[in-house]
Parts: sequence; C-alpha cells; structure tokens
Amino acid sequence: MNKIMAEETDNKVTQLRKGILELAVLAVLYRQTHYGYSLVRSLANPDAVEIKEGTVYPILSRLNREGLVRSDWVESSQGPPRKYYELTTAGRAVCESLQTEFRRLVLLVESAAAEPQPQPDPPSNKKIVIRRKKNE
Repeated sequence: MNKIMAEETDNKVTQLRKGILELAVLAVLYRQTHYGYSLVRSLANPDAVEIKEGTVYPILSRLNREGLVRSDWVESSQGPPRKYYELTTAGRAVCESLQTEFRRLVLLVESAAAEPQPQPDPPSNKKIVIRRKKNE
C-alpha cells in the first residue's frame, strides 16, 4: 500500500473510531455515573483499541454542551474533588437510538462481508398455459 492510501485509510479509521468511541462513552454512562478516569478504565480492554484520557474528555465536554451528559463536582476522600458525568434523559434516548442503529450497521457489514449464498434461478419468461377441462 502506498503512502497516500495508507494516510487515507488512517483517516477513515480515525473517523470510524470517533463515532464508535462516542457511542461507547454513552453506553458506559448509560449503566453508571463515572468520573473521567473511571470512565477511561471502564472502556479499557486489552483486546480493544487503546483509549486515553485526552480522547475521552473532549467527547464528554461536547456531550455536555449538547445536553446529553451533565456533570457535577463531588468531594473525594482520596484527593481533590472529581467531576462525575451522567446521562440526561435526552442522552439516554440518544444512546438507545444509536445502539440500535449501530447493531443494524454491524449486521449490514457482516452480511456484506459474508460468503455469498447461492441465489435461486431467476424466473424464466416462459408463459404457463393452464387448460381447463370442459364440463361434461
């Protein structure tokens, strides 16, 4: 693969990850309230894409501006106060809608990538003549 194609592929992968990561953040917050670092840890998976705090905070900030997430500062016994995030009612509805659409898209991609199934022969253009017996 040449350098231009590699860069185009990287750009497409980046765009794909951005949308999916936003959905992942919404999905984690759908289940439970989190502060930033605990959210990053919840998304961490050794077999998945590496998620960094610097990636998650801009998403949280944008979701907050859009009214999908609200945040509150909470005192912590383990250090400075932490900013906790939770989904709003609108955020919950958007999360449910996006998850449904995501599942449909996954099915589309899986179906498109699957081995083609044999298709039945198309109907021929032959006419079928049905003759009725005359009443005796």
